[in-house]
Amino acid sequence: MPNFGLGGRAANGKEPERMTVNWRRGFFRVWVLLSAAWMMGWSIYFAIEGLQGAVTGHAGAMLVILAGPPLALLLFGLAAAWALRGFLIPP
Repeated sequence: MPNFGLGGRAANGKEPERMTVNWRRGFFRVWVLLSAAWMMGWSIYFAIEGLQGAVTGHAGAMLVILAGPPLALLLFGLAAAWALRGFLIPP
């Protein structure tokens, strides 16, 4: 009977190989997705408000709202990674 991945062991009785996780690349991809969602959401909001005439000529404020939080999150992530690397024991 074939093993459909429901058990903790491989069908041949050997332990499966553990995959290493590239945390840096994974968190960067999550940051890209969240930043794109943030910018897309605010862009849609500004477009709707612009069509209604509520938003007029505040390009600097729009830029800060669009790019500020994603950049702040990136800098926080880089600082947290730097701080956590300080706890690693060198080989």
